[in-house]
Amino acid sequence: MYKKKGPLALFLIPTFTFLTFYLYYPFFMNIYNSFQQIGGLGESGRGMNTPWYENYLKIANDPLMRTALKNTMVLMVLTVVFQVGIALLLALLVDNIPFGGKFFRTVYFFPIVISATALGLLFNLIFLYNGGMLNQLLMNLGLIKENIDWKDPNHYFLTMVLPIIWQYVGFYFVIIVTGLNNISEDLYEAAEIDGATGLQRVRYITLPLLRPTLCTCLVLAITGSLKVFDLPWTMFVGGMPLDKSWLTGTYMYYQTMNMADVDYGSAIAVLIVVLGVIISRVANFLFQDKEDY
Repeated sequence: MYKKKGPLALFLIPTFTFLTFYLYYPFFMNIYNSFQQIGGLGESGRGMNTPWYENYLKIANDPLMRTALKNTMVLMVLTVVFQVGIALLLALLVDNIPFGGKFFRTVYFFPIVISATALGLLFNLIFLYNGGMLNQLLMNLGLIKENIDWKDPNHYFLTMVLPIIWQYVGFYFVIIVTGLNNISEDLYEAAEIDGATGLQRVRYITLPLLRPTLCTCLVLAITGSLKVFDLPWTMFVGGMPLDKSWLTGTYMYYQTMNMADVDYGSAIAVLIVVLGVIISRVANFLFQDKEDY
């Protein structure tokens, strides 16, 4: 190891300074603001709330906040099951094909490169009531006789969740493929010599050795679902038109920007962070390595 630590500190101090001003300071100020009375953006606090935890009481009694939490929890489960699950399946398939692996990696990762705003506009065209691609396709196949409003109370959640799940499958796909590349081929060759089938090699070699990678994907999926904002907000132009369609990220933005209730929005942001830390810790505990593989 390095005997002289001075040069290391020289490179670390600028990064730490940047994080202090643009990450840690805003984070702790946000916690402080959640106890303040702040009318709107750009306004200074008018003193502490009475009681000081008023905004957190408001969260507990806000029916729209409960709806946002419920929708976010459902989204979280769907994200873990489908985003990570589909990414794992695609990674296993691509890892076992002799040719075209680089092509599929590029294709599956491509949605991450596109702006969420552009994707929201794209899916708006797909789910459009009159002349939308999905309605036209279903009518041409004879599955429906009249257009479906994909943003009505019966379909809004599916309309909102599908693009979110689709967008990040490629992100987890790349992470899992990287984990697969770190598994030694000698293990598969030894298992093949012992007569193990393809499914047995996946079950007893691939999945156990992918546990740290899958745990990372799980934590990223959990924290990502808690702060989803841009894509659903773009799809539902002008905000969320239904009281049933709020997510924690969109509701926080709505309270802060549209309702000019900055202190309440700050309290919701704190709740999002706390939920992310707690649920991620629980997921890490459940999926941590049980044996030394």
